[in-house]
Amino acid sequence: MRIVVLAGGIGGARFLSGVRAHARATGAEVTAVVNVGDDVWMHGLRITPDLDSVMYTLGGGIDPERGWGRAGETWTVKEELANYGAEPTWFGLGDRDIATHLVRTRMLNAGYPLSAVVAALCDRWQPGVTLLPATDDRVETHVVVTDADGTRAIHFQEWWVRHRAALPAEQFRFVGADTAKPAAGVLDALAAADVVLLAPSNPVVSIAPVLAVSALREALVSGSAPVVGVSPIIGGSPVRGMADKCLAAIDVPCTAEGVGRLYGARAAGGVLDAWLVDTGDAGTDVPGVRVGAAPLWMTDDDATAAMVRAALELGGAA
Repeated sequence: MRIVVLAGGIGGARFLSGVRAHARATGAEVTAVVNVGDDVWMHGLRITPDLDSVMYTLGGGIDPERGWGRAGETWTVKEELANYGAEPTWFGLGDRDIATHLVRTRMLNAGYPLSAVVAALCDRWQPGVTLLPATDDRVETHVVVTDADGTRAIHFQEWWVRHRAALPAEQFRFVGADTAKPAAGVLDALAAADVVLLAPSNPVVSIAPVLAVSALREALVSGSAPVVGVSPIIGGSPVRGMADKCLAAIDVPCTAEGVGRLYGARAAGGVLDAWLVDTGDAGTDVPGVRVGAAPLWMTDDDATAAMVRAALELGGAA
């Protein structure tokens, strides 16, 4: 079986750990297509937070307490940059993490596409799945906010990290998505897939930027593989992060049903064939979409692998 997963960062990485556990038990092949909308230039380095979170998590290098960044990290460079007053001071780059960013930036500047850079980095980390960026092109999520400086668009990282989403978001814009093309390998993976899973990642800023790459979305919608989404909302609250604030900005209820309806039925112009919600959200109704329920708390790989099996069964791909 060939499984393709569309994913964001921390939640997507944890879900992919369960997908990989299932794949190892069944011999399935897994390709992860990961959001690049969070990507940003900092201190002359290209940072790819979601790709790195997935790579570090699956490669055993993630900090287990924070859920992001490197285990055993130190912050000498960050402290020295702050001593120089070098902006931005609100975005921290760990010493170990900087090595990854240096290698990535050097390769990008030498002309390698991001997908080739990711493959080279994964040679070290051996994540056990094929890891692909959604696009090799530059796509960034920007957030339209209004504050004392007026109405303006700021990079998602500034909104998320610096302001902790405290500035009410008015719009999310995926800059560059209108001309972006799927990264090398993405369309081939979708064409060969037996099932496509939407990880329980933030639907607005993790999954939506992936789907904003028009040729990728078209391949997903026109493909023969069933598309099964897994809800990132349990009992009206995000599993992790600030998806509630993102959903509020686009007037979508922070419920499993609200997110399911946001994705919509593939037969009606959306992307879903099936939608897996937590057992506490049983009774969720998404028109034109087959809805199932299973425990969705990702407490460990076994629990997450059970989620994956439930999603595959719901999609008729188990």
